[in-house]
Amino acid sequence: MNKNFFLVLFLCFAASLSALGAEEKDSGKVPVVQVTGVVRLVGNANFPELQIRNSQTSWYIAKDEMKKFQDLQYKTVTVEGEETVKELFFANGTSAGTKRELKNVKIISIE
Repeated sequence: MNKNFFLVLFLCFAASLSALGAEEKDSGKVPVVQVTGVVRLVGNANFPELQIRNSQTSWYIAKDEMKKFQDLQYKTVTVEGEETVKELFFANGTSAGTKRELKNVKIISIE
């Protein structure tokens, strides 16, 4: 009985190891981009977000960086920061586009 139990336990453990697989190693480098656009407040009172928008793309400012841009709404700024791109999906699995977020933002110029 004990011998069969340990055999089954070993087989289950061995099968679950293959499901874990080997993770891909990311280089850890986040691309730094330079962005020029107008600072806008989007969202609602419960979920406000700041966004830098130019004619092609919108970048959302990370929550911890929002204080830097509070007084710069409707001004054109040039910033440099680490860009994170997230793919968004609807509940049925279809693509809802991408969301670009800037972290560790450094303001280069204000117009």
